[in-house]
Amino acid sequence: MTTQLRAEYPRPQHVRQSWINLNGEWEFEFDDADVGQGQKWQLGEKAFSQRIQVPFAFQSKLSGIADPDFHDRVWYRKQVVLPEAFTGKRILLHFGAVDYESTVWVNGQQVAYHEGGHTPFCADVTDTLKSGDNTIVVKAVDYSQDVTLPRGKQYWLHDSASIFYTRTTGIWQTVWMEAVAPVHLEKVKFTPHLDTNQIEIEAYLQGDLTKSGIALKVHISFEGQPVVSDTYAVKSSQVTRMIGLHDFNDHGLGRWWSPEKPSLYDVQFTVVQDGQPVDEVSSYFGMRKVSIEGGKLSLNNRPYQMKLVLDQGYFPDGNLTPPSDDAIRRDVELTKEMGFNGARKHQKIEDPRYLYWCDKLGLLVWGEAPNAYQYSSKYVRRFTKEWQEAVERDYNHPCIVVWVPLNESWGVPNILIDKQQQQHALTMYYLTKSLDPTRPVISNDGWEMVETDLYNIHDYEWREEVLAQRYGSVEAAVAARPANRELSAGGYAYDGQPILVTEFGGIAYKKSEWEGWGYSGADNDEDFVAKVEAVIKPIRLSKAVQGYCYTQLTDVEQEINGLLTYDRNPKVPLEMIRAINEGRSVK
Repeated sequence: MTTQLRAEYPRPQHVRQSWINLNGEWEFEFDDADVGQGQKWQLGEKAFSQRIQVPFAFQSKLSGIADPDFHDRVWYRKQVVLPEAFTGKRILLHFGAVDYESTVWVNGQQVAYHEGGHTPFCADVTDTLKSGDNTIVVKAVDYSQDVTLPRGKQYWLHDSASIFYTRTTGIWQTVWMEAVAPVHLEKVKFTPHLDTNQIEIEAYLQGDLTKSGIALKVHISFEGQPVVSDTYAVKSSQVTRMIGLHDFNDHGLGRWWSPEKPSLYDVQFTVVQDGQPVDEVSSYFGMRKVSIEGGKLSLNNRPYQMKLVLDQGYFPDGNLTPPSDDAIRRDVELTKEMGFNGARKHQKIEDPRYLYWCDKLGLLVWGEAPNAYQYSSKYVRRFTKEWQEAVERDYNHPCIVVWVPLNESWGVPNILIDKQQQQHALTMYYLTKSLDPTRPVISNDGWEMVETDLYNIHDYEWREEVLAQRYGSVEAAVAARPANRELSAGGYAYDGQPILVTEFGGIAYKKSEWEGWGYSGADNDEDFVAKVEAVIKPIRLSKAVQGYCYTQLTDVEQEINGLLTYDRNPKVPLEMIRAINEGRSVK
């Protein structure tokens, strides 16, 4: 019997106690000839010939299959017996992420269809269940060679190359079931108002709310000490309250969230019906504010230099899926130990457990969409839908401080002169701000920007003196053309936004068996440290630049430009990188 991998609770901001994890062994089948549905595999009567370890995609080693070939139609089958504690409850079946399209049947009845490879979905499967064995069947369809598909770094050719990596097809995040009351808390939205020290709570309930006697209890505590307890009558599916947090002698100032002090409030929600608790959910929030004050990028109303590292979120054995919760936490710890206060999760909507550890341990995150490579009207529909789901899923995390819907003109390759593609970038900018007015939004990270809150530049120049001159003043920075690209798209220009260098470095240094490349190279430890310092120092000291993002945290497949190897071993002592980030002497 194999040990179940990824057994931790998958949704740390909306925790219920009554749940079962469905990760582990599932039956599995390739369907290259696309015959499965015609042969009624969805009925669950056919036994599949292979076994796979969910939630790892078949391309990964941890799946037990490790097949790198194109298989764009795959099927999963699992039999589940529900625990006694689920009796009399509504049963929800959850999928963290399935790449790219997924259809789900329970006992032969379709219960869900979802499009989008990086966002969650769930279905109420209560009415399809029976006593004893219940059969879940999942069909996943990918489009591996469609360059208009929002896929991030997954390559559309057979072998990884350049900046593109191994594909992910099918289930790649946790699958689980939970039991809820007919009337239950569907979701919660937290909006911190730092200036007035209030938390705005929007609670959304599901079920028959026409009955009287339904209420929502909210209990907020900080480090075990009660802060607020109140009960609100439920008259509709949405309950909104603005709650003051003024009970502390320091007026809450010591309870603000930051990388240096990641303070979190715990929240317990209880849905009450006729005086009895019927649903309990645990959550948390952080009081923090990210803003632009007088042209300065600020955290909690103070100018704040963001020192980020580019993080692709890939793992040697799991590809896009981290092998364990400990591995997720260790990535956050390693990032902080090197003196970075944040990470730009690159071309990936990250596992919620990663965001949880960033909330808990204190690491800023830039939430970035996996982009397509070419533009089409179908791409616009797909991408817009999935991005809205991503912003909704991750809105509550205090660690997320910036949204990045587009990167380096991916999906909009002609944005410099194409008005339609410019309008798409503008749409994503304003759409994101309509969903979340509390965080800065970048229209197109790196170059060819339209309307944007931050003016972000990608620059892989490696000579210290060139970087010092290029970023010696705002005028020089905005006049630069790194990668021979215009920083603003046609008709747009720099308008006083904070300037950040959000990709630079990329120094290749081989410290493992992996062969690969980088944007520049180093020959030994001493040379590597000197070259890292040569690119970070002028950016860190620049009076024109307010933050940076070094490429990158780890080696990934054929890219060996990480500060760590692919299996997370430091190439040089972590303290040396911390000293560079902090402007201290490197010893």
